[in-house]
Order: sequence, then structure tokens, then C-alpha cells
Amino acid sequence: MKKDAKDLYSKIGYTFINSQLLDQALTHRSHKGQHNERLEFLGDSILSFVIADKLYHQFPKAREGDLSRMRSTLVRGQTLAEFGVEFKLGDFLRLGPGELKSGGYRRESTLADAVEAIIGAVFLDSGIDNCQELILNWYASRLEAISPEINQKDPKTLLQEYLQARKLPLPSYTVIDTKGQAHNQMFTVECIVEGMDSFTCAGTSRRKAEQKSAELALHKLKNEAKK
Repeated sequence: MKKDAKDLYSKIGYTFINSQLLDQALTHRSHKGQHNERLEFLGDSILSFVIADKLYHQFPKAREGDLSRMRSTLVRGQTLAEFGVEFKLGDFLRLGPGELKSGGYRRESTLADAVEAIIGAVFLDSGIDNCQELILNWYASRLEAISPEINQKDPKTLLQEYLQARKLPLPSYTVIDTKGQAHNQMFTVECIVEGMDSFTCAGTSRRKAEQKSAELALHKLKNEAKK
């Protein structure tokens, strides 16, 4: 394990037994070798379970809809990318030349995917108990701050409201690719907003892919509005 990768252990709060799992978690599909998409798939499911379990017990009187919205807020790409920035993952990612040149190490979706892949890698390295403890440590301040009373809206809803408020056409979502077996699929969805380039994201469900692409579109719209 390289010294800089060992530095990452202290940032994420976990030391790998099998350092090759971390190497894989940090490897983008544009880079040669075994990339992190399978670990990302695994980490996505584990994260959703851990956060759902925590919210269920933390808010015993909350309704299902409130629990779902809080979970969506906590596991969405923007939140995961914030962890990626906190951990300085951009300094450790293994990217192909083209992705590196285009600034992929700063891209929200790339950082978010790597965080999910690290979760999957930790699970394989030492099991669900250690993985759950690590996730809850990461999320401690966010779990303390979140509440059913706070309005939780998912990216698709926020994008729709943003466009409606400006009397602009609503976005369209199209599944452009599906890979894997029925129990282990990866969906690629294209979000089209009139007057803009399309936004393409992948997820372990159609809904997750749509939410990711909507989040990118909304982020781009807000940045354009600031200019």
C-alpha cells in the first residue's frame, strides 16, 4: 500500500486488512484494471440499509414517507460527494488519462460513486458490523441534524419545481442502457432538459439513476443562473 493511500485510512477512519479492496474501490472504469462499479453496487445497497435501519429506530413515530425522504436526503449523490471532498478522495482516485484531463477527480458523481465503493469494500473486508459502525460514524452530525419536520425533497422534485417556477418545460427521463441479471442490474438514464446538454447517470435502480441525473441537471441550472 502506498503511503498516500495509508493517509486515506485516517481520513475515512478505517484500516483495510486487504488493501487491494481499497485500490479497486478507488479505480474508475476509465482506468485499466478492475474498476469499482461492482463495489459501488454493493455499497449502495448496504448504505441504504444502514441508514434506513438507523432512521427507523431514531424516529419511532415518523411516517413511512418522512423516513423515505430523510433517507433520500442522506444517501443522495450530493451528500456522498460531500464525504468525498471531506476525505479528499480526488487525491487518491485512479482515473484514465481522458477522465483525469477532464477533471474527473472533482466530479460529484465520481466522488459519490467512490464513496459507495469504499463502503462495499469495507463490508467485504471485515463484515457488516464494522461497516455499519463506520457509516454511522461518518453520518453522526447529519443524523443529529436531520428531522421529519424539515422539508426533504428529492432531486427530481426539486428540478421539477425549479423549472415550473420559471415556466420552463419539464424534464424527460429515458433508460438508455440496462446491464446485468435481473437481481443485479445497473440502469443508465438520460435526463433531458430543453436547451441544455443531456445528463446521463447510472444506478442500481431506474429511480436512483433518474435522481442522480436530475441532481446533475439542477446543479448545472443553478450554476448557469449565477453567471
